[in-house]
Amino acid sequence: MSNIPPPPLAPPRTSRPRRLAHWFRSRSLRSRLTFLSAAAVAVAIALSALACWFIVERQLYNQVRTELLSAPQPRGVTLHVPCPATPEAALQQVQATPEATGGGPVPRDTQYIVADQAMVCLPPNATRAIVLQKDDTQAFRLKGGQAIIRDGRYTNGDPAMVRLSMVRNGPAAPPVLVMVATPTQSVEDSLQGLAILLGAVSVGGILLAAIAGRLVAHSSLKPVDQLTDAVEHIARTEEVGSTIPVHGDDEIARLSTSFNSMSTALANSRERQTRLIADAGHELRTPLTSLRTNVDLLIRSNDTGRPLPPATKTKLLGNLKAQMQELTVLIGDLLQLSRPDTPKAGPNLTVVALHEIAQRAVERAKLRGPGLVFETAAEPWFVHGDAAGLERAVINLLDNAVKYSPPGGTIDVRLRQGVLTVRDHGPGIPPDELQYVFDRFWRSPSSRQLPGSGLGLSIVAQSVREAGGSVSLGPAGDGGPGALATVRLPGGPTPE
Repeated sequence: MSNIPPPPLAPPRTSRPRRLAHWFRSRSLRSRLTFLSAAAVAVAIALSALACWFIVERQLYNQVRTELLSAPQPRGVTLHVPCPATPEAALQQVQATPEATGGGPVPRDTQYIVADQAMVCLPPNATRAIVLQKDDTQAFRLKGGQAIIRDGRYTNGDPAMVRLSMVRNGPAAPPVLVMVATPTQSVEDSLQGLAILLGAVSVGGILLAAIAGRLVAHSSLKPVDQLTDAVEHIARTEEVGSTIPVHGDDEIARLSTSFNSMSTALANSRERQTRLIADAGHELRTPLTSLRTNVDLLIRSNDTGRPLPPATKTKLLGNLKAQMQELTVLIGDLLQLSRPDTPKAGPNLTVVALHEIAQRAVERAKLRGPGLVFETAAEPWFVHGDAAGLERAVINLLDNAVKYSPPGGTIDVRLRQGVLTVRDHGPGIPPDELQYVFDRFWRSPSSRQLPGSGLGLSIVAQSVREAGGSVSLGPAGDGGPGALATVRLPGGPTPE
């Protein structure tokens, strides 16, 4: 067997429409807009030029037909001598002297045909003859003597329009076919000149359309160029927040507005992320410093061989445990806040019994505030949300109330028609600080000595928003001391 390798397979041939489509898609958007606008204008101009040419052609030929039909028609024809059988012979030998009777003078471009005798006769003043066609003799079969108009030619090749009509000299005389012609060379010359003119105008219009399309595409895509420059600037420098000017209310303006909104949202997101990292680092620094100090004391005591007193050691271990718990709570809060801040976006959304969550949260709050009185009244209410997130939100509200309630104080918890209220009888919140209470890591200057990271109410706001509700915090409505937290969640008294 031969070791010659087989020839390589030829690449598959692509069809011409597919190649054209690939070429078109490979062009820039500006080139495609220019091409499409020029093509649309070219088609419109071509159709308009064709329509104009056909209208003019119809009008001119209708005018020729009208003039031909108005030419005089003889009522009788007398042929004195036999005539040749062809128009060419009749023209060379004008032997016939036909005599037309009635109907006015005989037109110059007239000839007579006697089909039964195969004769073609011309008048004495004839200078050209009309070329016969095969169906000319069928004109004798016309009913009622109706004339026929057809296109024809002279024997010298000039175009003409011919009228065919039949004349009978009597019952015994053979019928005579009268052919009257009008030259149409001037009409064809006019139509040819009009075609050249329309073609030139069309070509000029297409060129102008291409130029105008280029200008329109450049002007229309200028906001897109600005948008592209802004995107490339952001990709190159990572400086989000860049915007472009918006003019009008068209699709490009809507695209620009959407880009500005997206860029602003990204800038705000980065700012919140940066602030969250900075605040988290600040909040983590204090417990970590205290934790390291206590650990250093234990290590130094062990290394020096001078053990700490049991009471001091027990206190240090208690502090270590509290600081570890504080770090655990802080990290959990940070993980909770790191979730997407989008309503109804969580994967664990179910039908949740809000009244049961409130009861469980109250039981846990009683353990944290053993000396406080809890007055609870909860009607059945079911919502669609994340059970763990909503329970943590209610617990945070109760922890906040426990933290600021005086010893032996009362905390009122009410749930009625989807509105959950938690009211304490503590010092309340100054009016100028109400706008900051749901900000991350914000703590009132008067409560910085109390434990906490400033993330509890932020978690409450996020969890409630995820369930499609709203939360507010303000002074008690009855004019007494304390603060009132109000949570509104959509739902119903039954789990449907």
